[in-house]
Amino acid sequence: MTSEAGRKEEEISKVKIRSKTHVKPGKIIGRKECQLVTFDLPYLAFYYNQKLLFYKGGEFEEQVEKLKDGLRVILEEFYQLGGKLGKDEEGVFRVEYDDDMEGVEVLEAIADGLTVDQLAADESTSSFKDLIPYNGVLNLTGLHRPLLSVQLTKLKDGLAIGCAFNHAILDGTSTWHFMSSWAQICRGSNSIAAPPFLERTKARTTRVKLELSFPPNPVASSNGHTDQAPQLREKFFRFSEAAIDKIKSKVNSNQPSAASKPFSTFQSLAVHIWQHVTQARCLKPEDYTVFTVFADCRKRVDPPMPDSYFGNLIQAIFTVTAAGLLLANPSDFGASVIQKAIEAHNAKAIEERNKEWEAAPKIFEFKDAGVNCVAVGSSPRFKVYDVDFGWGKPEGVRSGSNNRFDGMVYLYQGKSGGRSIDVEITLEAGAMELLEKDKEFLMQV
Repeated sequence: MTSEAGRKEEEISKVKIRSKTHVKPGKIIGRKECQLVTFDLPYLAFYYNQKLLFYKGGEFEEQVEKLKDGLRVILEEFYQLGGKLGKDEEGVFRVEYDDDMEGVEVLEAIADGLTVDQLAADESTSSFKDLIPYNGVLNLTGLHRPLLSVQLTKLKDGLAIGCAFNHAILDGTSTWHFMSSWAQICRGSNSIAAPPFLERTKARTTRVKLELSFPPNPVASSNGHTDQAPQLREKFFRFSEAAIDKIKSKVNSNQPSAASKPFSTFQSLAVHIWQHVTQARCLKPEDYTVFTVFADCRKRVDPPMPDSYFGNLIQAIFTVTAAGLLLANPSDFGASVIQKAIEAHNAKAIEERNKEWEAAPKIFEFKDAGVNCVAVGSSPRFKVYDVDFGWGKPEGVRSGSNNRFDGMVYLYQGKSGGRSIDVEITLEAGAMELLEKDKEFLMQV
């Protein structure tokens, strides 16, 4: 560890939690119950979904009061986040809310030695761990702990807002809908642009009974021995608007046929990442590699659901090819594989996947993402830099250390705006070392 990294670790270890309170909706809601549906249930064995936003300036105590006041108001609409997981008499999981529940957990902390610029410059997640609650906490524990925990940390020159959301009750679209709505209220609005659509059973009505218990030791493998997990590294890569445009035009310069549909920005960047990660892994030509994208299905299901649908309405779309084929062909080959898989995932495919899952429910674990996989979550379409609570836009938006495995990729709107995209990648350490030196990947050629 370099002395600089050591110093940073030291600063982080100086995060002190000063208080823990709970915030409830500002009005009486009454008893509410909402069944979790087939789109939600597979994520019970994922971990809480962690997001970190950091801001420059401001007076900490005032910011905390404003955030808590805004939270009281916004929870009147998003009250499910103030509830708990539960089960009905038939063993079907649901979200339960009652006015006597404790609500959202709010931690106040101080990290006087840490600056906003230090956080912005950190290309890993090492300095974020103590700024976001619920590290290594499974969604299933939402049976007896809050479904949202927020940590507000006073930095040397700003504020960090670390949120842990229970992924069994909401996806990325709902997460950022909540965050932007909360910010809107804090900026002085009396109402939000789009209230959440809370009727999950409009997307799926099937009642699935699950017998779930906690793994005896999440680290232990099925043979009872603790696996020596490979050392993973996370890295944050920034692709400018010019780099994104160059990647997209390169992929589209070699269209399979005149009638082919152009490749989107997402498909172009996805194949760029998939090829270069596969190369960095030094796979044999005959080794399979899987590409997975967690796709928003709000507009794919029949009937379509509104953008404001609150819950998980995502499905993993998988596609596979041999490493040799992916690397020997121009990038349009891989882009075409991805494009076909995404386009084939229509209402009929979603329905078939749901029926198959309901017949034999399988709780996802990361190893299910596929062999030598690249799995993309989050989306550059989320307007994360518009989350302004009244003291300006965030200086940075990042994911926490939960839900990371070899090949996990998070895409964010680029801080520099326009078509720029920020890419967080987790890889086995040896592969990451090769990837971060790959000038073609970094678009430095």
